[in-house]
Amino acid sequence: MAFNKAILVGNLTKDPELKYIPSGQAVANFTLAVNRKYSGKDGEKKEEVAFIRIIAWAKLAEICNEYLKKGSPVLVEGRIQTRSWDGPDGQKRYSTEVLAENVQFLGQKSGGQNPEEKDPTQVKNSEHGPLAPDEEIPF
Repeated sequence: MAFNKAILVGNLTKDPELKYIPSGQAVANFTLAVNRKYSGKDGEKKEEVAFIRIIAWAKLAEICNEYLKKGSPVLVEGRIQTRSWDGPDGQKRYSTEVLAENVQFLGQKSGGQNPEEKDPTQVKNSEHGPLAPDEEIPF
């Protein structure tokens, strides 16, 4: 049995970057800063930060691009994937990232939202069509 699920809560380190692949499908990427607080062996409080690359596809990508900005707090659910490619120097390069399946916006909603509109603070990719994991990410 295989299981690949990541659940992360953090803040965007910069605005999302939205691009469109040749087929016309949207893809967005952003980096999430995830803090971890713990006590060291001596009892001293410590904090470390992990920077996790997030990839969103299709309508989810467009919604993230529209509503998120640097510093936005979000919860991301998705799966971990590692890609590889040959660098310009011929060396194999690797990137590990999370393919977002659900993004929940944790900040305040913008005022004036029509209550009949779909709440943009929680968006699941499955609501907006299939992911395109086999297509080349253009960044």
